[in-house]
Amino acid sequence: MPESADWLKQMQAAVREKGFTSAGEDMAPWLTDWRGRYTGAALAMVSPANTEETAEILRIANENAVAVVPQGGNSGMVGGATPDSGGQSILLSMRRMNQIRTIASQDQQVVCEAGVILQNLHEALAAEGQRFPLTLGGKGSATVGGLISTNAGGTQVLRHGTMRSLVSGIEAVLPDGSIFDGLAALKKDNRGYDLKHLFIGGEGSLGVVTAATLKTVPALVDRCVSWAAVDSTDAAYQMFRFLNKRTPQSLEGFEIIPESCLDSVLRHIPGTRSPLQGSHRWHVLIEIVRDQPDAQDPRSVTEHLLAEAMEQNLVEDATIAASEQQAEDFWKIRDSISEAERASGPALQHDISVPVPGMARFIKEASPVIEDRFPGTKVAAFGHMGDGNVHFHVKAPPGVEAQEWMRDYATRITPLVHDLVIAAGGSISAEHGIGQNKRAELERLSSDARLSMLRAIKTAIDPKNIMNPGKLVPLASSQSGS
Repeated sequence: MPESADWLKQMQAAVREKGFTSAGEDMAPWLTDWRGRYTGAALAMVSPANTEETAEILRIANENAVAVVPQGGNSGMVGGATPDSGGQSILLSMRRMNQIRTIASQDQQVVCEAGVILQNLHEALAAEGQRFPLTLGGKGSATVGGLISTNAGGTQVLRHGTMRSLVSGIEAVLPDGSIFDGLAALKKDNRGYDLKHLFIGGEGSLGVVTAATLKTVPALVDRCVSWAAVDSTDAAYQMFRFLNKRTPQSLEGFEIIPESCLDSVLRHIPGTRSPLQGSHRWHVLIEIVRDQPDAQDPRSVTEHLLAEAMEQNLVEDATIAASEQQAEDFWKIRDSISEAERASGPALQHDISVPVPGMARFIKEASPVIEDRFPGTKVAAFGHMGDGNVHFHVKAPPGVEAQEWMRDYATRITPLVHDLVIAAGGSISAEHGIGQNKRAELERLSSDARLSMLRAIKTAIDPKNIMNPGKLVPLASSQSGS
């Protein structure tokens, strides 16, 4: 530790030995993002145990104009929690703040700290007959604070919404060390701007979320998971409309999967098997649930709806999971697509959304544009079709050298994908955030009004630009110094 860095010693004193390290070997696992695309450096990693310690760290950082990079489970997809390579920032780990403060089952609320791991939250609520209706593949490492800061989605957005819909209150520390206490879950609060929404999706650029009041729902009584085959994206959308019209309060999952992705999973993921016989161009994974004992049995509902869909030629074939284990096996296929795609070769991955009615058309029209412009590539579009968000992967031609292809084609393919998304009225980030990966594209494709508002908010709340600089908000050159 440099002797001249008195502020660094002050931070160490604030969190004591257990919450401070400047050892390279201790910090190393947290200096590279989950995808392995970005590696940075930091003077130290500081891990506060409570809100007051977090406030003291930010107060010291602000007084000394030191950059702070907040981090939860380090499972983000856009490099939003990785410091730059300059080595002059502080990595602020929130993992020690991992307490579930209160569970109010009758009120369907839970108050928990930012470092609570999603899977642990699920287990604690299950013991109380409740659940938090957001899940994703990284639930074993993703933290509540990270999920809030990226406005995470997942497979249950269709019924319950993103984190923005599930957060009732926020506690956060501002860049100057002051504490915003907005944990009260008020149904009505007309005191101007809803300040909690500045932190939801803010990627740590305006302050640090330390705790949140989250909405819960009753634990499931049971569920029915089914798998159906359709011949086109249009047919998949028509199937979604049919189901959503008939059972809008119990349709919790509707995922679209192309044949190429299913084949990739079957080839690379041990223990997986195709739910249906034969070859089909497109597949949909459907989950219908019941969380009230007096609601209709989801299996009988599913059987009736699938039979009707077959009569109307909405699906080519379908099957219903015969057990909870088989339901998990169906979901394992969906959850393993990204892993299988990585094993099958390099791909440029795009997390995009367009209006729900336009998603089928977008996949059908955008895919050949990319494949024609870049011969040998193949598009694999899969994911949350019911909420207008798919993962639009552009797979490299067979036999290419991965790093060389990614370097040569990323700056050509990704802008074209994003141009097509914007032309369709969509967003270049549906649930993963902007981070450092998409910041330049956000600036290129955003209106002057959007950029002006983002910059004005950032500058007003964090005038010294100490909070996660270089992420999310593309500051004008005159504002970029920290």
